[in-house]
Amino acid sequence: MKEVLELIQLRKEEFAQLPLFNFMRDQSIDPKQRLAWAPCAAHFVMNFGELNKYFLRVEPTSDPLQILINKHTYEDDHHWLWFLEDLKHLELDKSLKFSEALRFLWSEETETSRWLTYQLYRYILQATPIQKLIVIEVVETTGNVMFSTAANIGKELKSITQKECLYFADFHLAVETGHTTGFPGTEEFIKKIQLTEETRKDAFELVEKLFAVFTEFTHSLLIYAEKHKIQQLSNAA
Repeated sequence: MKEVLELIQLRKEEFAQLPLFNFMRDQSIDPKQRLAWAPCAAHFVMNFGELNKYFLRVEPTSDPLQILINKHTYEDDHHWLWFLEDLKHLELDKSLKFSEALRFLWSEETETSRWLTYQLYRYILQATPIQKLIVIEVVETTGNVMFSTAANIGKELKSITQKECLYFADFHLAVETGHTTGFPGTEEFIKKIQLTEETRKDAFELVEKLFAVFTEFTHSLLIYAEKHKIQQLSNAA
């Protein structure tokens, strides 16, 4: 499994240089605008809890890897609550008719967010614990890039509004370590997992496919953020 983790780390370094993250790091752009993609990500974010509960988690189980996965899902299944709070904080919590909200969530411009969710369901549905572990590692790795970048924006916003974000903040980053969580020594435990040549080949292929869908997702978020100009935040009174 060590070779698989090394490939994930390599792809993470490439992922961190994608245009979305360069946009998010650009301090010449209003910090609120750099997070203007948040509504576009809503379908994925709001599905993430149920992805953990109903697809990654399997109980009861005696499989040590599945036990590790289950522990991780209990950490990851409630972060959408923080996302909702930050939508309010960022003044992105628009009032819409129910039909308008549904139309937005299933619109063409949010299609890639839905597609990412469906691809993760697809890869997890009949997955072995090893394959689920790989999905989690890629999700955590891409999340670590996203939230380490977003947390810096959250700090900028706090200096302007005197209000602290939860989802786009160090608070969230602290639990997005970039690796599966569960118990001390988890990373070493995972590295020592022995894979057959065929399983290793399949694992490499899965890593590449997952990074491809997350890369496409970031492109759609950037397009949304650049298209939707939002009012700048003013200094707190």
